[in-house]
Amino acid sequence: MHLKSLSLINFKNYAQAEFELNEGINCFVGKNGAGKTNVLDAVHYLSMCKSYLNPVDKQNIRFNEQFFVVQGTWQEEDKEIEIYCGVKAGAKKIFKRNKAEYEKLADHIGSFPSVIISPYDRDLIAEGSEVRRRWMDGIISQFDRKYLDYLVRYTKILDQRNALLKHFYENGFFERESMDVWDAQLIHAGKAIHERRKAFLEEFIPVFQSYYQFIGEESEVVKLEYRSALNDCSFEELLEQNRRKDSQSQFTTGGTHKDDLLFTIKGHPVKKFGSQGQQKSFLIALRLAQFDWLKKHLDKKPVLMLDDIFDKLDHQRVEKLMSLVSDHVFGQVLVTDTESERIKAVFSKIDMDYQIFNIDSSTFQEVIYE
Repeated sequence: MHLKSLSLINFKNYAQAEFELNEGINCFVGKNGAGKTNVLDAVHYLSMCKSYLNPVDKQNIRFNEQFFVVQGTWQEEDKEIEIYCGVKAGAKKIFKRNKAEYEKLADHIGSFPSVIISPYDRDLIAEGSEVRRRWMDGIISQFDRKYLDYLVRYTKILDQRNALLKHFYENGFFERESMDVWDAQLIHAGKAIHERRKAFLEEFIPVFQSYYQFIGEESEVVKLEYRSALNDCSFEELLEQNRRKDSQSQFTTGGTHKDDLLFTIKGHPVKKFGSQGQQKSFLIALRLAQFDWLKKHLDKKPVLMLDDIFDKLDHQRVEKLMSLVSDHVFGQVLVTDTESERIKAVFSKIDMDYQIFNIDSSTFQEVIYE
């Protein structure tokens, strides 16, 4: 599976652009701000139905325009599949496969997987629990459609429960029977989410740990710890324990929407005690394990996108990544960088063809090196 062509209209800084991609290595080179990362983000749209960088669709429309279109042709074995994504200000996002519109975007998730390694990955360490939950949920959802249904259902039920709590508070009463209706539904969805997250991490963590040792040649013990109140009690018990607190706070204070992942090195949080090198190894290992897990469960190699990482990594980590590329661990690879000479130096060491797109003020000139 690979992306053969990509077409952009009014997407971010691009008025119009078209790219013909090969099934191996494609490099996008240009100055900072030229729009290299925006190309990768367009591919992320075709894979995940949304931006990697900005979840508000209308904010990805080119300045002073009213819509954007991202289109691509995926090659899967002997089939070509056309994917269309259209966003218009004030209108519903349109997503089509071979000109047939999806009834639910969830039906597309997992069909054309992708993994991106980016400087923005540091948010997984530095930011709050929502970022880590969203990352974990995004991986599981590409394989387990039922899990995605549970996530959507859980969010809707949670909103209803919170609205009821606020209504009770504002009107000075509490009706147990009405709350029990939403509790039962929240418990059902929440238990399913918790069980699937646990099963995912049991399989994922050993793969992550092996990649960490490979990338950094580090001897430290690294771990991912699943933090959930449901590890210690049932969801029914949790809601009962928090009933008074929920009533006073006017929202649901405990549940799978509060779960988190603790990243540790030698038993200490990576955020506080990990060096820059250790944090980089940690994040790359997370992404490579994500690639490995998706490849195994979807039976296809995701598109791997390396966004501006060569000037952020030391020589050793770059060499390790390139050894995986040369061993054909990955399929199609998309790379961005600011220096064409560095790209040539990196890829000339491996026996694979690659092409370079020189990006300059939202235009490009294709140069092919063999």
